[in-house]
Amino acid sequence: MVNRNPVIKHTKIFINNEFIDAASGKTFPSINPTTETVVGRVSEGDKADVSKAVAAAKKAFERGSPWRTMRPAGRGVLLHKLADLIDRDAEEIASIQTLENGKPWKSALGEVGITSAILRYYAGWADKIHGQTSSTDDNNMVMTRREPVGVVGQITPWNGPIALLAFKWGPALAAGCTIVLKPAEQTPLCTLHVAALTKEAGFPPGVINVVPGYGPTAGAAISEHPDIMKVAFTGSVEVGKKIMVASGNTNLKRVTLELGGKSPLVVFDDVNVDKAVKIAHDAIFANSGQICIAASRVFVQSKIYDEFVKKSKALAVQRKLGDPFDPATEQGPQVDDEIFDRVMSYLKAGKEDGATLEVGGERFGKVGYYIQPTIFSNVKDNMRIAREEIFGPVQSIFKFDTMEEVIKRANDTTYGLGAGVITNDINKALMFAQAVESGNVWVNQYDAICPQAPFGGWKQSGIGRELGEEALDNYLETKSIHIRLS
Repeated sequence: MVNRNPVIKHTKIFINNEFIDAASGKTFPSINPTTETVVGRVSEGDKADVSKAVAAAKKAFERGSPWRTMRPAGRGVLLHKLADLIDRDAEEIASIQTLENGKPWKSALGEVGITSAILRYYAGWADKIHGQTSSTDDNNMVMTRREPVGVVGQITPWNGPIALLAFKWGPALAAGCTIVLKPAEQTPLCTLHVAALTKEAGFPPGVINVVPGYGPTAGAAISEHPDIMKVAFTGSVEVGKKIMVASGNTNLKRVTLELGGKSPLVVFDDVNVDKAVKIAHDAIFANSGQICIAASRVFVQSKIYDEFVKKSKALAVQRKLGDPFDPATEQGPQVDDEIFDRVMSYLKAGKEDGATLEVGGERFGKVGYYIQPTIFSNVKDNMRIAREEIFGPVQSIFKFDTMEEVIKRANDTTYGLGAGVITNDINKALMFAQAVESGNVWVNQYDAICPQAPFGGWKQSGIGRELGEEALDNYLETKSIHIRLS
């Protein structure tokens, strides 16, 4: 049931299964982007708090600790218990997230369901991590062990704070690591609620620690800490590069990055235009365009281009903006004033560069960080809106003629996170899927993510993979043991 005023129970740092104040005593506001009012004040962690959290996580990882002596199946049981509790509190968690980032409540509730599904998937992996044995000759045997890397740092974004938490916690906990996580400063409250559930589920103290704060302080402290063996980050390319530098300057900790995108969606002229328009619409306007894989570049074959633009415009005009707690609302606000101003600057650039503004292009309403669903047609590949990640409800529609042409243009980007193709010709679909430089490709759909399939990017869209069996490798070391037989 929708709850517009959920009780905010947890606003402090979570270390060693306890909620505590920041060492500095500082707090920062959590802002509701729908009303531009303060939801609550949250303890502001920094280097001192990260160090305390790392110490707790390091102690929890020591040999002989309850976490290290737990049978692998026991880690799976705890992950299932956590998933059960998240399902129990799903409506409350969704309501808190909607207050924090303006995501429509029904969408936030769906995200909570994805979260528990991912945790259950990795619960199943906990007791299936094993090595191999082989013989080098009659008197020698080699066996390998897969062991957890140790204390890991994780930094999650605000656009999918609960689902991305599961992306990172699931494989790390299944592998047997301990965690220090910094949530985005825009969405700490829903993450802290889930942190409280880890204690209720029975995770030993120190296994999971959550330190809210800002990137340049708490985030940097995680990236630079010598006792953190691996960092997982989802966010901007700019910050991802800083984390890489911090790793190189300290202990060469492992780094996995899921960064930005400028994803192409190619529409061939053999399709049902109405269906293609709807797929493309959802692929960019979901979550107010604040999705790293958003299909912000739509390439439409010349024969159906004008019809596609006309129908896309009509669908955008019908899109309902408003109160994210209203079940009829399809689009909420941008997450904060910084993102709002950024998107508005790109709307100005699109107009100035000569793209045709079909619909939108302005602020919606007077209160809240709302932006009208916007469509630009006649977009050229060299325009700013064609090359830079906007992270807002802005659809750019390009015209193309041939497969060879569109593959080249689709790949002409520094990003490579998502891509899609809509066609009734399986040969075209497979040709494009094989040729496009992207970590994820969708055929006749978009943004379909499941726990079993690895997720990540090429080029500057990231390093490494989350989800699927492959994500476990990020949190495991391989040890070779050579045995001489007598």
